[in-house]
Amino acid sequence: MKRFEATLAWQRGDQAFTDLRYSRAHRWRFDGGLDVPASSSPLSVPVPLSDPAAVDPEEALVAAAASCHMLFFLSLAAARGYVVDRYEDRAVGLLDTGPDGRAAITRVVLDPVIAFGGERQPDRAALAELHHEAHARCYIANSLKGDVVVEGFE
Repeated sequence: MKRFEATLAWQRGDQAFTDLRYSRAHRWRFDGGLDVPASSSPLSVPVPLSDPAAVDPEEALVAAAASCHMLFFLSLAAARGYVVDRYEDRAVGLLDTGPDGRAAITRVVLDPVIAFGGERQPDRAALAELHHEAHARCYIANSLKGDVVVEGFE
């Protein structure tokens, strides 16, 4: 088993707290030393109680799913002799009511644009197979209850 950790820190400061008008801004710290400003989403808690410049948990979840898919895609492409020059994805997560009636990220849509270099270029079927296998191997996607789909390759 592998273990992954993150530390988060929040402080009340001089805010009253019980009036619910406290800042949701906090920090995420990771093992490599990265310190990331985090907050609730302004879509959930209005500014100034949320920090729109910070990463919110919903964005982080979408980014984690997209990043996991990309990393497996890149390793599979390399193993099959394809040279990837660029991979960009504008991933979107949808917050809705899940089948149990609770709010959940019910769908993550990945929409990667990939540029390949070299002479060997994957056709549409090979590209779909790379995405399918990357999706199957992505343990972040495998950990989510909602759907994680790659646009155009479902």
